[in-house]
Amino acid sequence: MELSDFEKKIGIKFKDEGLLTQAFVHRSYINENKSSGLENNERLEFLGDAVLELVITDFLYKKYPNKSEGDLTAYRSALVNADTCAEIAKKIGMESHLLLSKGESKDKGRARQYILANALEALIGAIYLDQEYDVAKKFIEKHFTPLIDEIVSGKTFIDAKSLFQEKAQEFDGVTPTYKTVKESGPDHEKRFTVGVYVGKELVATGEGESKQDAEQQAARDALLKRGWSV
Repeated sequence: MELSDFEKKIGIKFKDEGLLTQAFVHRSYINENKSSGLENNERLEFLGDAVLELVITDFLYKKYPNKSEGDLTAYRSALVNADTCAEIAKKIGMESHLLLSKGESKDKGRARQYILANALEALIGAIYLDQEYDVAKKFIEKHFTPLIDEIVSGKTFIDAKSLFQEKAQEFDGVTPTYKTVKESGPDHEKRFTVGVYVGKELVATGEGESKQDAEQQAARDALLKRGWSV
């Protein structure tokens, strides 16, 4: 597996090329290639997730000295979630190097997003082991921290479902419910339409590549329709 171009792109030359390769190996590939001698990237992902969280927590703690624990936790969740990680993985060119099973290779939907996010965390773990903490920290700061101002100003850190539930209980005395009203597309590219109800009233609908995404979109639209948006 030739990764020299990728190393140039991220500006890091690995001492142990095997660590870098491992970051791209999904468990499905091992299931189909048991004699490859490779390991999947799950242990590296476990390590990288912890390094990522530490770096971002330290960054947010210093950047926002007057923010509460709750605000900092919300910012961190928005900054290191699967969508953000997957987009960064795509931006630095990880997708074309993924080692996947034939079945997983065909899936371009929500499952691919999670695979990419996990691979990015595995890459961070590999950088940490190969280059130590300071290099991993610089990599994370370069790709993640520039996003925080947009997240805070755009209020994308707010959990729309939680906020809509809080407001519905406060003003209507009812806990909202969510129902899937439509599914479309092939299994590997599913689209879901979900409605959010207050009692029997359909307040809004949302679409997404997963039910969770569709529910969040429905909640965001419901907040706007009720005039409860922040």
